[in-house]
Amino acid sequence: MKIIRSKSFTAERAWGALDIANMNGITTRLHWTDQPYKWHVNDGQEVFVVLDGRVQMRYREGGIEQQTLLEVGDIFYASIGTEHVAHPLGAARVLVIETEGSV
Repeated sequence: MKIIRSKSFTAERAWGALDIANMNGITTRLHWTDQPYKWHVNDGQEVFVVLDGRVQMRYREGGIEQQTLLEVGDIFYASIGTEHVAHPLGAARVLVIETEGSV
């Protein structure tokens, strides 16, 4: 059993993570960041939940770059093959659920 107070979590570097669970190869991790990630495509599906802060999510559909602003409580689902990059606007805490070892 664990209780995690996400608002108090910080990391030593951008996108540092606290491993919460690994359920049959699906990981749940809490990330802290104040810097953009990198454009990437995950090995599987990804669920990205903003717990604190704001994140501008950029993604490509049909080769065309799109973007949306994610606020606290918003969820971004990246299906297999979705190229995307997260740009926090200040510090953010994000819950990420994805296949173990994914980018």
